[in-house]
Amino acid sequence: MIPNRHERLEGGLLGLLIGDALGVPYEFLAPEEIPAVKDIEMRPPEGFAHGSAAPFGTWSDDGAQALCLMASLLDCGGLDLDDFGQRLVSWLNGGYMAVDSRPFDVGSQTSEALTLFKAGVPAEESGLRGERNNGNGSLMRVLPLALLWEGDDETLVKAAHRQSMITHAHPRSQVCCALYCLWARRELEGHGGAWAMAVECLRGIYGESGEFRRELDYNVCPEQPPEKLGQGYVVSCLLSARIACEEANYEAVVRRAISFGNDTDTTACVAGGIAGIRHGVHGIPDRWWKELRGKNIVVPLIERWQGLKRP
Repeated sequence: MIPNRHERLEGGLLGLLIGDALGVPYEFLAPEEIPAVKDIEMRPPEGFAHGSAAPFGTWSDDGAQALCLMASLLDCGGLDLDDFGQRLVSWLNGGYMAVDSRPFDVGSQTSEALTLFKAGVPAEESGLRGERNNGNGSLMRVLPLALLWEGDDETLVKAAHRQSMITHAHPRSQVCCALYCLWARRELEGHGGAWAMAVECLRGIYGESGEFRRELDYNVCPEQPPEKLGQGYVVSCLLSARIACEEANYEAVVRRAISFGNDTDTTACVAGGIAGIRHGVHGIPDRWWKELRGKNIVVPLIERWQGLKRP
């Protein structure tokens, strides 16, 4: 059965959180150290030396930051970068939106940028801007923009750029966030060629020249996919998620994302958000929903989201 829009929206959020939690036990491991794809579960096979001490079923910084963004969008009726930044600081310092109020897997770039923001640096200027500052920390959290935004594609792209700037200000990270949002939006619309449509839409928005267009053509959408999949580098993460989404259903998508090894929780989070939209909330295995911790956080947020007009 083809999911309706409501099922796609809820599937996107839960697909992100469940993909993140599913990937947590396997992070930091090489692909050859990951169990066979059929054995990838919330609770790894007996005797498996999992890579994280977090209780099984716990989302990481990926899910917590995405929920920070979602709550900010709902409360502010749109993207308020200062409010979002304050929520990220509350997550980092007090565990806001984290399961058990315990943030973990905090990226060094995110921590440094939020320290600058807390010290008074404007949100638009606190993100690190060097070419080596292109981790996947802003990509992993951006999906709520695509789920809630009712403006046109161009304003969605601008919002995706801005939410990235508070921690990851290099144009490459901004482009990845924008492309992911357009990809998710086309999936919400039920298009079969959502990725290709998103790329062409973004090229049209960026025009024929300029820094963002060059990043899109030469770094974010190169002719050949990256040799190393599942990395913390933002382009590797996005293109690994695209490859994982070639699978036929949600379960197969997130398992393949984890099979790439390395930054397994974030790759599965990014791929899981798209797969959750594509297959709807009912396409997510019920056993994984039952094992997901933090329902006291996410269920009230979903209920509130359903009752409010989206910005």
